[in-house]
Amino acid sequence: MVEDRTTDGTRIAELLSSEIHGRESGALGSLSVTDADREVDPREDSAYVFTVSRDDGSVATVHVHPDRIHLEVATTPDRVAELAGDLGLRARPKAVDPPQTLVFIEDGAEVKRATDLLAALA
Repeated sequence: MVEDRTTDGTRIAELLSSEIHGRESGALGSLSVTDADREVDPREDSAYVFTVSRDDGSVATVHVHPDRIHLEVATTPDRVAELAGDLGLRARPKAVDPPQTLVFIEDGAEVKRATDLLAALA
């Protein structure tokens, strides 16, 4: 049996963007993709690709690596880390001021869990 996994960072970012664009109701309906860099080249140390926004500002920024993406979430870092863990997503704090949480999406199957996280933060 062949296991198909999407582990291309650019493709994972596209899937997340499509999930956000495709929702017009519910918690994700209040979110939008802004400031997208459609020409971004993934880098090992990450490259900014887009922001997930709502009317009152940014919810998260999305950064692309060759084999994954990560979200940088600046709101309620402890809550974000707990939600990510509950959803089976890897997360860690980022030591900046204000504090942020990094949430890693390492294959296409994790995009749905990432949208659940964003919906909980919306």
